[in-house]
Amino acid sequence: QVHLVESGGGLVQAGGSLRLSCVASGNIFRFYIMGWYRQAPGKQRELVAIVTGSGRINYSDSVKGRFTISRDNTKNTVDLQMNMLKPEDTAVYYCNYGGDDPSSSWGQGTQVTVSS
Repeated sequence: QVHLVESGGGLVQAGGSLRLSCVASGNIFRFYIMGWYRQAPGKQRELVAIVTGSGRINYSDSVKGRFTISRDNTKNTVDLQMNMLKPEDTAVYYCNYGGDDPSSSWGQGTQVTVSS
């Protein structure tokens, strides 16, 4: 079992920045995917950014050039630096361990609200 704890959400004006952090504990395998997903009201959960254990990164088209994901395998953390935030980035952001595997682990979620 892997336990994930997120922090760093909040309210910010459009154009602003926020940094989300996630700490993983438990039976961690460093080659597993870690990343961030989000779910806006009335919408399905969607991928934001993921990073493999070897450091390969994938971003959704909607956040490319604005968000940066980083991972520290020595600390079992994955962070998401979000710049140039837009109102459409408003969502609950979830830390993920394991990608879209059915056995993957999820954090409790942290709210990000971007005002226009």
